[in-house]
Amino acid sequence: MTAAARRVRARARVTGTVQGVGFRPFVYRLAHEHGLAGWVLNDEHGVLLEVEGPAPELSHFFDRLSADAPPLARVERVERLLVPVPVERVDDREPGFRIVSSVRVGDPDALIAADAATCDDCLAELRDPGDRRCRYPFINCTNCGPRFTIVRGVPYDRPLTTMASFSMCEACRREYEDPGDRRFHAQPNACPVCGPRVRLLDAAGRTMAITPRIWGSDRQPSGGDPISALAARMGEGAIAAVKGLGGYHLVCDAANERAVAAMRARKHREHRPFALMVRDVAAARQLVTPDACGAQLLISSARPIVLAPRIAGCGVAESVAPGASELGVMLPYTPLHHLLLGDFAGDALVMTSGNVSDEPIAYRDEDALERLGAIADLFLVHDREIETRTDDSVVRSVTVGGRRPLMLRRSRGYVPESLTLPIGAPAPLLACGAEQKSTFCVARGERAWVGHHIGDLEHVATLTAYREGIDHFQRMFAVAPELVAHDLHPDYLSTQYALDLDDLELVGVQHHHAHLAACLAEHGVMEPAVGAIFDGTGLGADGTVWGGELLVGDLRGYERAGWLWPVRMPGGAAAVRQPWRMAAAWLREALDAEPPVPAALGGTVSVSDWHAVSRIARVPELSPLTSSIGRLFDAVGVLCGAPARVSYEGQAAVELEALAWTAGAQASGGGYPFERAAGCVLDPRAALRDLVSELDRGVAAADVSARFHAGVAAASVDAVTAIASARGLETAVLSGGVFQNRLLLERVAAGLDAAGLRVLVPQRLPPNDGGISFGQAAVAAAQ
Repeated sequence: MTAAARRVRARARVTGTVQGVGFRPFVYRLAHEHGLAGWVLNDEHGVLLEVEGPAPELSHFFDRLSADAPPLARVERVERLLVPVPVERVDDREPGFRIVSSVRVGDPDALIAADAATCDDCLAELRDPGDRRCRYPFINCTNCGPRFTIVRGVPYDRPLTTMASFSMCEACRREYEDPGDRRFHAQPNACPVCGPRVRLLDAAGRTMAITPRIWGSDRQPSGGDPISALAARMGEGAIAAVKGLGGYHLVCDAANERAVAAMRARKHREHRPFALMVRDVAAARQLVTPDACGAQLLISSARPIVLAPRIAGCGVAESVAPGASELGVMLPYTPLHHLLLGDFAGDALVMTSGNVSDEPIAYRDEDALERLGAIADLFLVHDREIETRTDDSVVRSVTVGGRRPLMLRRSRGYVPESLTLPIGAPAPLLACGAEQKSTFCVARGERAWVGHHIGDLEHVATLTAYREGIDHFQRMFAVAPELVAHDLHPDYLSTQYALDLDDLELVGVQHHHAHLAACLAEHGVMEPAVGAIFDGTGLGADGTVWGGELLVGDLRGYERAGWLWPVRMPGGAAAVRQPWRMAAAWLREALDAEPPVPAALGGTVSVSDWHAVSRIARVPELSPLTSSIGRLFDAVGVLCGAPARVSYEGQAAVELEALAWTAGAQASGGGYPFERAAGCVLDPRAALRDLVSELDRGVAAADVSARFHAGVAAASVDAVTAIASARGLETAVLSGGVFQNRLLLERVAAGLDAAGLRVLVPQRLPPNDGGISFGQAAVAAAQ
């Protein structure tokens, strides 16, 4: 038999997240294990390879290509075909297997990996006094380290990252070119000799300490080790701005009430909880009680902030999370963080976004010094540039058909993973998202990329970040939009951005339909479903403010099958920051008369202000109608003791849920009964009368909150099952910002499951407005 008959050759296209994750080195090693010749390269579509050898070995090679892929790789598809063995080598095999230079000949659609937490191998080197990278804050390999935050273009190669300005030393170059080394073609590869450096600055920007170019026991850093010096100062109560992976954090000792309170005052963040960073899961369990799902999220390569029930008296300062039943905890995800936690004498650090109030986080050094100089006493900076500012992601574990993660903020560690549109976009598409918790989405064909969390667009700096993010994604993924989807609200800055684009086809998508569509599309469902879409505000098709919607629909359209009893929203948007206004409106509606100032508001709202708002609530021009369940939760929160004026949207509702979880109150008694009016309208007026009566009789606010939650859940289950039965539907969707409430979500999901319905909740995207852009894209593509 001839050599050509014994040997075959195949070409394969591998798509998915296969760049920047050690996939080419993996292919190289796999080919050598099976004695195959050929080559592999990165291009604008992913990985392209050719392998040649005995047919059985090729078969084994392709079996392992997906099954044994590197930890960070996500192989979506392997398309292969046999190609002829070159004639000139009929009697001689190709010499060996090699990695060849990347090529780009068309528009890119290769997937870029998300940033990944430091792996165990790198951590071992970081802590090894005999290793040349001992205590080097930028240690990484093909299994971990920066990806999305340093990428400037595709394909993912060093010249197209912010590491381009650092030339590898001889030792790093040997690793990079050695197929047997785990740093083989690791693009951010560096060491103390050739890589980025850390400096400790005072508030005026003067250098206090800097790492040397050669690290070792014989060469100490100028001014001492910047990281250990900072750790010592934080033990004394200092506040620091620390440059991380996707931007700056503001950091202090989480047990030091004076330091935490000072940070809160300087940052102008009155009540919203701060995130914490601890060394490991054991340290996290000293603060919170994560379940098995939450613990897995803590140690995942994404390293999100994980919300979990706090342990009473756990030792963190009261100012860390006032009024909250949970703490947000994360583990170190960069070598710098590991070193900082290792040197710090305490147990936990506050690790919150480096910004003032609701501005975007600082990520460029000059901007950080200017904006954070009045907050931080010290700055820990480095000279590896951040290309894209990226906040920490936030998740929690919930029970919906078993334990599963619920995304609350999707950003670092998850972006820019792509999602699939069930119906491909007919043309390159941009979806502009909403106004709050804003994201955007770009799409080509079935592939969609939802951008990182941007925030609320009401600030000029946030709007600038939004525009920059869209431009960056359009360049990276070669999306020149011809179709633009947007919210129906004309005053949203995201809508105005869409309307200002020239010569593009516009598609307006109703806010709550986008919530429904986002969840359906994420789960690949195209048939109709009934959705309970509960949030704060969204412009309805009738011009009123929706937010307690029971929709029947699919990706193409929807029908409003039910809603919450509408009530006036006194002063419009003012009622969001002053939820006592909603308490006044709902009490007047429930009692059909002007009520007295509730006891919970005594001393915080004057009688004259209360009566003035009650009068405003009768003026349609000043008080739009709303069916928002979010605003109902605000009202009940205030009645149960939450602040009359809040510093962030939903604060009263968050504190109301926290009350219900206290002392086992979530398991108490039955819920306040909601009535169901004609047309499946949920009427809470009788429930509110009972609620107020119990508060007046001295029933504990925790028990009142628990009964309110139970009542909303029971009414929701009853209405959704009734609609599903009448329409012959088998699937229910729960989405919208109100379903960030774990108690409500789990109760409603359990009730619908018991009724025999298939329950869908967002999983890879948030139920809040962070998922709106994907829903808009799905609707625009389907229509």
